[in-house]
Amino acid sequence: MPARDPFTVLADPTRRRILDLLREQDLMVSELVDLLRTAQPNVSKHLKVLDEAHLVNARVDGPRRHYALVSEPLRELDQWLEPYRRTWAGRLDALEAHLDEMTDDEGES
Repeated sequence: MPARDPFTVLADPTRRRILDLLREQDLMVSELVDLLRTAQPNVSKHLKVLDEAHLVNARVDGPRRHYALVSEPLRELDQWLEPYRRTWAGRLDALEAHLDEMTDDEGES
């Protein structure tokens, strides 16, 4: 099966939350169920999608599956986002300079 597009996969807030939780530590499905306060089939469905996008991997330990974050696809997303961050940083710098000018002008009155 081909990998799913990470942008489409990450559009879902539950899947983003799962990645946030896995960023801290590897977790079993039962732990994710407790932390997300949702049903096990729902968590398993989201983990399957994340696995297909190569954003998580599972380690089998007897009857348990431990899920871990796979960061490489996120690095690719980060690289794609970099030019947009630079654009926003430039705009925020311009806003900061404008606000500084306004504060300076008020001080002169």
